[in-house]
Amino acid sequence: MVKGIPFDSPLYDVEGEIEYRNCEGITAFFTIEGDVSDLLPEGLKPLSEPAQGGIWIAHYPFSTVGEYHEFLSVIQVQDTQGEIGYYIPYIYVTNDAALAAGREVAGAPKKLAKIELKKEYDLVQGILERPSGKRLVTFTMKPNYKASYDFISAILPKPTPLLSVRYLPPINGKGGVTQLIKWYADIDFHSNASGEKVIYGGTASLTYDSPSEIDPVHKIKIGEILTAIYFQFDMKLGFTDILNEY
Repeated sequence: MVKGIPFDSPLYDVEGEIEYRNCEGITAFFTIEGDVSDLLPEGLKPLSEPAQGGIWIAHYPFSTVGEYHEFLSVIQVQDTQGEIGYYIPYIYVTNDAALAAGREVAGAPKKLAKIELKKEYDLVQGILERPSGKRLVTFTMKPNYKASYDFISAILPKPTPLLSVRYLPPINGKGGVTQLIKWYADIDFHSNASGEKVIYGGTASLTYDSPSEIDPVHKIKIGEILTAIYFQFDMKLGFTDILNEY
């Protein structure tokens, strides 16, 4: 049982994995311009040169921590055990229970923000604003062909390994903890009547509209967009191990 505080009325109360149903999202995977080593904790290094990363914007109409939207940025890395994973330097949600569970259990550096995912004309668009009106990211794509599941599963393996840093500040020099946490997203893409995974690719535009020193998501500089997809899915989030304690 994973349980938050206060103990008699916890903000989140999850037994085992956190579960999600009937979700939809868009994600883009791209090369990163410049050096991102200052965004990575000790023990992690970019998997490739140039480094590669991604942006994910999703709507979760049902989860065991409630309904919410989510935005996250990732950097593809090699972890302390030599395995591939995605380090999360920036992540935003629209739900307080999801924020608390993410920060307290996995160390995901979640903040509250305005996040939208909408469809208009033949386009799907996701946005991140913080505060409302301060547009940090606009991600627009035109899903118009069926993407290769084999290719997507190489980028988003089942389960997809995630990494973040859980930090508990010390008080008067005592009790502080800084840990590298490994967790995962086990994604089940929805299928059509023939049992084929339905994932749509298409042309995408990804921009940092109004850079902010308070929420510097723009530090992950977008180079070439390698792929962009729209998909519907179910998902489970779970927690694997503490890889390092600093």
